[in-house]
Amino acid sequence: MTQEELFKVLVAHCKEYGFIFPSSEIYDGLAAVYDYGQMGVELKNNIKQYWWNAMTRLNENIVGIDSCIFMHPRIWEASGHVGAFNDPLIDNKDSKKRYRADVLIEDYLGKIEEKIAKEVAKGRKRFGDSFDEAQFRATNPNVLREQAKYDEVHARYVKAEQASDFAEYRQIIIDCGIVCPISGTCNWTDVRQFNLMFSTSMGSTSEGANTIYLRPETAQGIFVNYLNVQKTGRMKLPFGIAQIGKAFRNEIVARQFIFRMREFEQMEMQFFIKPGTELEWFKNWKEKRMAWHVNLGMGAENYRFHDHEKLAHYANAATDIEFQFPFGFKELEGIHSRTDFDLGNHQKFSGKKIQYFDPETGESFVPYVIETSIGVDRTVLAVLSHAYKEERLEGGDTRVVLSIPPALAPVKAAVMPLVKKDGLPEVAQQIMDDLKYDFNCQYDEKDSIGKRYRRQDAIGTPYCITVDHDTLEDRCVTVRDRDTMTQERIPIAELRAMIDRRVNLNTLLRNL
Repeated sequence: MTQEELFKVLVAHCKEYGFIFPSSEIYDGLAAVYDYGQMGVELKNNIKQYWWNAMTRLNENIVGIDSCIFMHPRIWEASGHVGAFNDPLIDNKDSKKRYRADVLIEDYLGKIEEKIAKEVAKGRKRFGDSFDEAQFRATNPNVLREQAKYDEVHARYVKAEQASDFAEYRQIIIDCGIVCPISGTCNWTDVRQFNLMFSTSMGSTSEGANTIYLRPETAQGIFVNYLNVQKTGRMKLPFGIAQIGKAFRNEIVARQFIFRMREFEQMEMQFFIKPGTELEWFKNWKEKRMAWHVNLGMGAENYRFHDHEKLAHYANAATDIEFQFPFGFKELEGIHSRTDFDLGNHQKFSGKKIQYFDPETGESFVPYVIETSIGVDRTVLAVLSHAYKEERLEGGDTRVVLSIPPALAPVKAAVMPLVKKDGLPEVAQQIMDDLKYDFNCQYDEKDSIGKRYRRQDAIGTPYCITVDHDTLEDRCVTVRDRDTMTQERIPIAELRAMIDRRVNLNTLLRNL
């Protein structure tokens, strides 16, 4: 199964088992908008709780807020979004489909990287333990040819990006023979800019209504509340403000399931620091955030840093943490040194003094900021795409299993009476009633025990607890492990502690 085929199967699995549904589906859906089902919302909430606790509990100088989606329109002028929040778009004249020009080029470069990786893999297989990857990359003619092609296109792309040269974007697409996936042609229009913000009206009458925007990021809600939090919390630099919330972008080229949506959720933290210390803190937060991701146990090799070659107007350093999705390495989290751009501009546009007084030096200044910004939905997709497995078992049977990190799993345990008689359901319900205060559990007595196991595997439940006839005598139950499928007898009195050791979110946090 190719990665593209696997991705399609994953999307279907998410719908079938209650993780993610197309929004407004009975009205034929709404493009690039999705709803979270009963399993998806539990997974999403667990991810948010892991992030929130890691930020606000493990860091005594970070606090949280929840700002409004509707904000004064001048905020978006001060932030630069009204004038500069644009995507470079290009249309194919034959298919009438629209694409982001930069994404087309980046996908082309990604395919070259894949070719090089395949050549390296062949060499490793051929030479075994004696394989020298550096020497192979420096001498293999196929690798050298593809690397030269990559370097040439990449250099042109970086130069065009830094100069916002849209004509060069189009020329790179033409020169590289990048075709529309639908029409298969290179019949492209010129590249144009398109602002991504949604606008609406606020007011009692159409004549008196004011144009406002749905926020395209949650960060500005933090910046305009900087003084409120700093003063009421008596916060001293360095300190951070964290927020989880919805954001909205009118993505014309929304694709890849929940990876790029028009309505999405962000987990952002703005860390306020003294000017001149930003690069040290930038490095510190890079390390902290990568550790948070790797701590989930999805493989350090599936993450990498990608430093920005063109910095945003507000930044003096920026990097992305990328994850290896089924469609390649893509951005999962951004870490930016935003300087004093945001607070400085809000001070200028509002006319209010937004500064920090340092009692030790007696000076006042506008703090600098380090930002960490991660997409909740992209993290959900990363977890699900890594967790999905189709395994062949002994005897020729297969099973679909979601090996979700146990602390994030929507359901922590399923309680099952072996049969629906002989007093077994009553004991199973007692166990369910005891565990439900500590864990999200399911009670399941329908179908054979084997089918019930498969159902729980498909939603990623770490433990299945079976009550059988022996339970009535020895007060023990059979506990089946999702990943190994091994079974062991556990006294009912020890169930809570045994499950807690593996699924408690605090266990993850203690490893950070």
